[in-house]
Amino acid sequence: MEQNNPKIDQHDSVESDSTTDVTPNDVMPSTEELLQAAERKAQEHYDAWMYAKAESENIRRRASEDVSKAQKFAVERFSNEVLAVKDSLEAGLAVETATVESFKSGMELTLKQLSSVFEKFNITEINPVGEKLDPHKHQAISMVPSEQPANTVVSVMQKGYTLNDRVLRPALVLVSQGQA
Repeated sequence: MEQNNPKIDQHDSVESDSTTDVTPNDVMPSTEELLQAAERKAQEHYDAWMYAKAESENIRRRASEDVSKAQKFAVERFSNEVLAVKDSLEAGLAVETATVESFKSGMELTLKQLSSVFEKFNITEINPVGEKLDPHKHQAISMVPSEQPANTVVSVMQKGYTLNDRVLRPALVLVSQGQA
């Protein structure tokens, strides 16, 4: 009948071996130790925050410098192209024995060179003869009697220009009053 008697297993004993092996490391840390650990952790977080703050300040400063340089040197490529046009004008004026024909030919070549620069940089003319007056692109100087419908551009006194579809200078125009 030993089958009915439960056997006592080593694991079922009332006394556990683990409670007898108490070491000083198993004791709950003191309040002072907890405070020191929290202060170390707080200092680590503070240091990380200061590093991140300094890093973001450096990024902001570098970005500001980049924007400043971009503004300062934005026209550098355009300026280099326009210098070639100026050189052509000066070369034309330096000719000692210029005839009207050679002078006109030189001016036409220089104008072609300038037009090429304008095309390269997306500067386009506003030449609105025959178009309806657009106050965003045209500036009416006066109204003149004309056979054309009212508010139609009759003539251009000064061409306007756009840069990438943004008006640099509006065209100065005469506008039709309409039929009298």
